[in-house]
Amino acid sequence: MRVEYDASTHMAYIYLVDGIAPGEAVRQVLAEDDTAVLDYDAHGRLLGIELFDATRRLHPELLAGAERTDREPRPPST
Repeated sequence: MRVEYDASTHMAYIYLVDGIAPGEAVRQVLAEDDTAVLDYDAHGRLLGIELFDATRRLHPELLAGAERTDREPRPPST
């Protein structure tokens, strides 16, 4: 499992598989309480979860260890 987190939008993506190839998530289902979008593959397997308001819904330790997507990439070291 891998978690990406964007603090500027308070969104997180929880990968339940190593990676999701382009086009692999063929069905997206909005959770009944509108807190998340569930991504499924063509076989009905859950690939990942896009979580809204992640700051409030996930444990701070999980967010602290998440891969941040809201930061600018570092320039290559020379």
